[in-house]
Order: sequence, then C-alpha cells, then structure tokens
Amino acid sequence: MRLLERMRKEWFMVGIVVAIVGAKLEPSFGVNGGPLKPEITVSYIAVATIFFNSGLSLKTEFADRRLHASPCVFCSDFNQGSWWK
Repeated sequence: MRLLERMRKEWFMVGIVVAIVGAKLEPSFGVNGGPLKPEITVSYIAVATIFFNSGLSLKTEFADRRLHASPCVFCSDFNQGSWWK
C-alpha cells in the first residue's frame, strides 16, 4: 500500500517515466507523419494548451487589469505605427 501512495504523490514523475519507456519501445508512434502527427500536435495543440492552462491560473484581479490596459497598449502601438509612414 505504501508504493501506491508514493505513486499517487509522484504521479507526474511516473507519467514521465512511462512516456519515455513508451517512446523507447515504440519510436514509430511519434515520428513525423506517424499516428501522433507531432508536426501538428506539438506546433498548435500543445502550445494552445500551455497558454490556456496558464490563462486559467491567472488571478481575476490581474486579468481585469490586463483587460483595462490593453486598449491603452493598442492605441499607443497604433499611434507609433503611423510614425513610420
């Protein structure tokens, strides 16, 4: 029972070890053009998931401040963009 508790506590490390062992046993699964399609999953889905998860972890006060500041940044960027014309 102690091993099961330890595995539950260290679930992330267990997952990493399982992924590495799986990649060693079946490398054709993650090759370009393979069933995992890493050219799509890594480029788009993984990056979108990372940004989505980091957005979920933001505090609402911080998000409200960022929403308030974004029109100011847009206006200043728009004004500075016209300097080059």
